[in-house]
Amino acid sequence: MTSDETAERVEALWYVGPGHAEIRSEQITAPARGEVRVRALHSAISRGTERLVAAGAIPESEFTTMRAPFMGGQFPFPVKYGYAIVGRVEGGPRELADRLVFSLHPHQSTFLVPRDAVHPLPEAVPPRRAVLAANMETALNAVWDAAPGPADRIAIVGGGVVGALVARLCAALPGAQVTLVDLIPERSALAHRLGVQFAPPEGAPRDCDVVFHASGSAQGLATALSLAGDEAVVLELSWFAGHPVTVPLGAAFHSRRLRLISSQVGRVSPSHRSRWAPGRRLDAALALLADPVCDALLEPALAWRELPTRLPDVLGPAGGVLCQVVDYPTEPSSSGPPVHR
Repeated sequence: MTSDETAERVEALWYVGPGHAEIRSEQITAPARGEVRVRALHSAISRGTERLVAAGAIPESEFTTMRAPFMGGQFPFPVKYGYAIVGRVEGGPRELADRLVFSLHPHQSTFLVPRDAVHPLPEAVPPRRAVLAANMETALNAVWDAAPGPADRIAIVGGGVVGALVARLCAALPGAQVTLVDLIPERSALAHRLGVQFAPPEGAPRDCDVVFHASGSAQGLATALSLAGDEAVVLELSWFAGHPVTVPLGAAFHSRRLRLISSQVGRVSPSHRSRWAPGRRLDAALALLADPVCDALLEPALAWRELPTRLPDVLGPAGGVLCQVVDYPTEPSSSGPPVHR
């Protein structure tokens, strides 16, 4: 059988200009030796990063470091981007036949990747919930970086997806007092589901042992610093791209000997790096998603072909969307995708 006979037209989302995306047609073939072909079931929009990608706001200095696995095109545009997709294996090694897997791949209806780029889902993790794997991996790495302990007073500033997952992981520490801090009052219900306390910035507990910042705003970072106790760690999870950020390092920052440190999922935390490969960390993140409470972070799904027209609402700063799930057609398209501009 020739490669033309085994080729398939597939659909992929491309960011093509500031605030504009379209679904484009591509062609893939049967998997070569060592490759896997996956038909997508669900993917998730990473609101923080993909908002910057959609706006063309990735700094030129970060064009290389911000490339996602299997990304297409070049920054700023056009670019095929995304890194949270779940599908079913339909070609490749026999031991993976028909398995549900997660992959760090852009939004695409069917795709080819190397064998080691897919991670089988644990039986206890439903495929729609598994789209949170990349976010859970970020949260797990952050907890390793900050190293909170039992009975600690812990604050998480920013109740988005990553902040919420950090809160859930910290809630499992025996005796820990964990508070999710957010400007949106409705996030109190989410905090209750996560098993932690909720507070607006003005009501958040002070003298915390560990503070995580995940709000993506300079105001949130200032709040995080104000909540830290003497010699405490403030862990910065937000990425501000090329935007300058004013950090209040005056007042008691030095006298209290606070430590402001960064966390980034591109490398395994130094506390675990000598023993943990990234693949092991991602498998651990998937296993942690056996927790049904994580479903509280999933928004009602959008249909795949609606995505280009719905993206402005999903990525808008005032939308309040947590994890936006995208559902793909169960059968391949026979006529090729519509192109949305």
